[in-house]
Formats: sequence, C-alpha cells, structure tokens
Amino acid sequence: MDIEGQLIAGSEEWCGFPDLGVLAIKARVDSGARTSALHALNIQPFTRNEARWVSFEVHPVQNDRSTVLRCEALVHDRRTIKNSGGYSEKRYVIKTVFRLGDNEWEIELTLTNRDSMGYRMLLGREAMSGRLLVDPSTGFRLGDKTTEEIASIYSRHDKQRDGLKIGLLASNPNLYSNQRIIQAGRERGHDIRFFDIRQCYMKLDADAPEVHTRGGIMLNHLDAIVPRIKPSITFYGCALTRHFESMGIAALNTSQAISRSRDKLYSLQLLQKEGLDIPITGFASSPMDTDELIEMVGGAPLIVKLLEGTQGRGVVLAETRKAAESVVNAFKSLNANLLVQEFISEAEGKDLRLFVVDGKVVAAMQREAAAGEFRANMHRGGTATSIKPTPEERKLAVRAARAMGLHVAGVDIIRSNNGPLLLEINSSPGLQGIEEATGKDLAGSMISAIERMCDWKRELGVELQTEKSKQARLI
Repeated sequence: MDIEGQLIAGSEEWCGFPDLGVLAIKARVDSGARTSALHALNIQPFTRNEARWVSFEVHPVQNDRSTVLRCEALVHDRRTIKNSGGYSEKRYVIKTVFRLGDNEWEIELTLTNRDSMGYRMLLGREAMSGRLLVDPSTGFRLGDKTTEEIASIYSRHDKQRDGLKIGLLASNPNLYSNQRIIQAGRERGHDIRFFDIRQCYMKLDADAPEVHTRGGIMLNHLDAIVPRIKPSITFYGCALTRHFESMGIAALNTSQAISRSRDKLYSLQLLQKEGLDIPITGFASSPMDTDELIEMVGGAPLIVKLLEGTQGRGVVLAETRKAAESVVNAFKSLNANLLVQEFISEAEGKDLRLFVVDGKVVAAMQREAAAGEFRANMHRGGTATSIKPTPEERKLAVRAARAMGLHVAGVDIIRSNNGPLLLEINSSPGLQGIEEATGKDLAGSMISAIERMCDWKRELGVELQTEKSKQARLI
C-alpha cells in the first residue's frame, strides 16, 4: 500500500543491502533518528585506486555472531554522530543500495557496533524522506521472514567451526556473568565449557602434567582458561590456574595477577609503588597502636576494612572516634587483619567502576549507595548509571590494571576534591550491573581478549554477493 507514491512501513521491517551481500537484516524503522546505522565490527579503512575504502564485518542475524559477512565499500564521509545514549562517536559513512520489499534506492549508512541494541539495523528519517511513511502501531507490513527462511538465505555461509577450546573455571554455572561469557564464546564459534574449580584436580609430573575434572575427564586439550575465582577458594583456584599456565595453556588473568589483586594491602602497596593515587590508609598489628592508626588517616569518620572482605562485606564506616576505636579493637581481638582508611565525604556515597580489557577502558558506570547505606554497600540496593569517565580516570584505571598484571579488571575509583583515587581492583568483575547500565557487550570483549592472546583469527566463510556486488568490487 502507498500514499502518493510513498510506501507505508511498520516500526520494524526486513530489509537488505544487495551490493554488500546482506540479503536480509531486521531493521528498526525510527523517524526520530536522523541517520541510518548498520551493525559493523572490525572496521578497517584502506586505499584502493587512490580512493578511500572501508572493510567491515556484519553479523546480520541478531544474537548470532557465528554468521559473519565480510563487506567492503567506498567511503562517502566520516562524521561525528551522537547516539541514543548521548555519546558522540566518529563513524564512517557509506552510500549503498537499500532494498525494502520490492523497492530499492540508495541511502547513506553509518557503520557502528550495535551489539547491545535490539536491532542490527536502524533506518533513520533521512533515508525515508519522500519515499516512506511509518505506521508505528504495526510491524513487517512489507513482508515477514521465518527463522527457516533466514537460515536458508545464509545457508551458503560456512559458520566458524574451528574455534578455540576454552575452559571457564568458576563455582556457579548459573551466575549471570558465567552464563554471559559462555554465550559470548559460543556465539563466536568457540567450544567453551564450564568447569567447577572444586571438582578439578591436578597431577604434578615433569613429563606428563595433567588436570582432570570429576569423572576422570582430562582438560589438557584446552587452548585457554577464564578463571573466575570466588574469594573463599582463592588459594586453590590460583593453584589450579597456575597449573594450567605451567602446561602452556593461556589464562585470561594469571594466577599471580589474581593473587596480587586479592591481597588488599599488597595491591595498595603496588599501586603506591607505581605512584598511583589512593586514599590514605593505615595498617598495624597491635591494638595498642589504634589511636595512632586513627590519627594517621585524619581521624573519624573513617573506613575499616578486613583484608579478606569482598563486595562490601567486612567494611565498616566508623562515624565517630569512639566508634572507630571500638570497631578496630573488636576486629583485633579476633586476630583479624584490617586496614583503616580515610573517609572521602565529598564522594557523597558514590564511586565509579571502570571495566578494563587489554589496557583499554571499555565501559564505565557510576554506583550510588541506597539510602541509609554508604559506598561500600552499593550492591545492597544501590543504583548504577552509565557515565563517561574523564581522561584522568581512564588513565588511572588502565595503569592500575597494568600494575596488577590483569588483562581484565574492574577498577573502583572514587572522586575526591584532590582528584580521582583508586579504591580496589577486582580480578573477577561481575558483568550484570555494568552490562545493564552501559549496554556494552563486555563478555564479548573478554572473549576477544582471549582470541588476541591465542593469536586466533576468524576464518571468514563464503561471502554472499550478487553479481552486481562482484562487479562493483572490480571497478
């Protein structure tokens, strides 16, 4: 149906880009967006016949990263585009033929990573102008496609079948983070499996070292491991990780790096050695030194932390000097090792979590404690929002992860009147809160880090091209 020559489309439609070999992709039709965007990865500019071109990968099927099309196009422009989250991004712009139903016309298309979005394609109003009207109450007015039809369209594409063999070492297979890592690995064509750390055992032998899991299954065949060790089994988890390393199996985070990060005192000393800013912290053995310890960090209010605490457990805010003395002496009477740390009042119950992968901050969120709680207890009903960290905060997080030797780290930072301060580095950072807050595919970033570590590159399958596309590439 059309009105004065204009098509009527629903809020979502199947479309295609014949010159790119993308024969079917589900698009969000959004007149509120100015530009159109296509999900693209591994975007690489190059020169051909003295003209600027760009190559990129497209995953045309939502939630399926194993179907990969390699595309090339002439660069039309490069522009700064503001996304729906308000962040600006410089994108390559191409011009290509757009197919909707039985109709085709040329549109401008920006290339960006839309992994976290509901659609791999966004059709904006510039591409619709004079050609298309939208009825937002309907969908697929110009034709729907079944799962079987999509599978048939891409049946010529050879899916990746020679991926890495990856072991996820953790304790709870149902944990969101563990499920996401497994999902991301399998979507990229890897054989990734969960192994319970407590059910693994080792054979130490100079000639034939081995790792087994319960039932006698040998794990020596793995290419890489992802250690996700909960604090209560740090010793055994690190011993197991170290054994894999001794067998030449790559670890996303090494046993040494994990051990460093789990020792709060040692990690702070390493950060201090690197000249990185941390809150003033005191440590003592005897209860007789409590008064001096409190004075050392500027008096009350102050924070008392058990060295082995995690996720806010074993962390107490002492608001008065008397409360501080009582808490410190109570912990000391139990022979517990603790730190005393200055309280940063200007932070107002907020801190930042920066997610670092291979020396780059890939996501950041601000966490705010719930009413009646303070910063250390943010997991107890606090809120998280996506933020854009400052260059200083990014640099601090990257340097902190490097100081620990961590490929993947959750770096906690607090904003003070004297600039950002490092609080803690987590070697097994949770994914749920920060993925939901930022919309970023952090599990996918972790798998990509393993691929780089193992020097593994996807062998792309047969590209889907029309004769028109093939001829265009020869021009």
